[in-house]
Amino acid sequence: MADDMQEFFQDKVQWVADGQAPVSAMPPRPPRSRREMRRRRERRKHRKQIMTIIIALAVVLATSCVVILVGGLRHGAPRIVATKEVAPDYPGPGGQPLEFTVESGQGADQVGANLVKAGVVKSTAAFLQAISSAQSESRLLPGTFDLRLRMKASDVVAILTDRSKAGGFLQVRAGERVRDVVARAAQLSGVPQSEFDALIQAKGEDILPQEAQGNFEGWLQPGEYDVRKAGSAKAILGNLVSKRIEHLDQLGVPGGQERQTILNTASITEAEVNKSEYYSKVARVIENRLAKGMPLGMDSTVAYSNNVSALKLTDAMLKNANDPYNTRVHQGLPPGPIGSPGDEAIQAVMHPESGDWLYFVTVNMDTGETRFSDNPDQFNRDVKEYKAWESQHNEQGK
Repeated sequence: MADDMQEFFQDKVQWVADGQAPVSAMPPRPPRSRREMRRRRERRKHRKQIMTIIIALAVVLATSCVVILVGGLRHGAPRIVATKEVAPDYPGPGGQPLEFTVESGQGADQVGANLVKAGVVKSTAAFLQAISSAQSESRLLPGTFDLRLRMKASDVVAILTDRSKAGGFLQVRAGERVRDVVARAAQLSGVPQSEFDALIQAKGEDILPQEAQGNFEGWLQPGEYDVRKAGSAKAILGNLVSKRIEHLDQLGVPGGQERQTILNTASITEAEVNKSEYYSKVARVIENRLAKGMPLGMDSTVAYSNNVSALKLTDAMLKNANDPYNTRVHQGLPPGPIGSPGDEAIQAVMHPESGDWLYFVTVNMDTGETRFSDNPDQFNRDVKEYKAWESQHNEQGK
């Protein structure tokens, strides 16, 4: 009983500072019995448990509110009230046919606005939503497409991302020869081949820069061009040449005769390389051989003059001393470029990798593995390895 009473008074005692009166002049009434004391302790314990639960619930509720508020600030609105607005769209399939052109370099916003203006789609927003919903590898292609008035936006996107449905655009690839580019340009544009031939025979007068020496080879910029609207061979070739000059300026290629020499060397590098990692090494081999007065010995130059692939060269072609492009016989660079080199080849010629290599051989045409050396004996061993691969390849092809 004494212990219980002591606990009771310890719970009820009120401490005051010096000079202050106690809150109550009367001491608390002692409990009548031990049972009453137990009931009081149980009530206090119960109240403490309830308060603990209430505080915990309050913390949880406050935390939830903060999470919802932060989520709303990050995403513009809380998830529970977020809705996706459906952009105005035609049901399709469409009405009157029309031709629509996507220019090279146009963005989705601009194409969408042009589609709305042409009456093909109902809103730019619907077009952009359709692009967003399309496959990740889909992209808008330049070209002239057959569409209809009042089409469903998703149907339009399916057409504008299908290369087989893009017409009127000429694609110039790195390493291509002028004769091949001109043939496709004439076919796509409807401009007679004879009009292109006349410009080539006139040595590109009023089109080519002086350092090109009247030769279009190497001066056609790789890329995609709308040739159906050009109207003439001069407009088409003039555009390709002006784009080339503009791009060479952007790459920092020196002008004048040095520019022509870089294009010439880069065109050979482009033709001889089968992997990006080899560009700067092949460029170094060419530079080293020129510095030593050695013939370049590049099959690609002979293949160009005979208008065949390197795999179809004959011994007679490789020994023909009357061919000015035969770098097996003649020292130095050929009379001009042998194709339109891309950026990697041009950069490699301006910044070749350091090395003493004088030879390179692609020993496996399947993997593209190429060996570089400065030793004639190693070169001969590499050639034998290639011949073995070629023999095995030919046997399997029978």
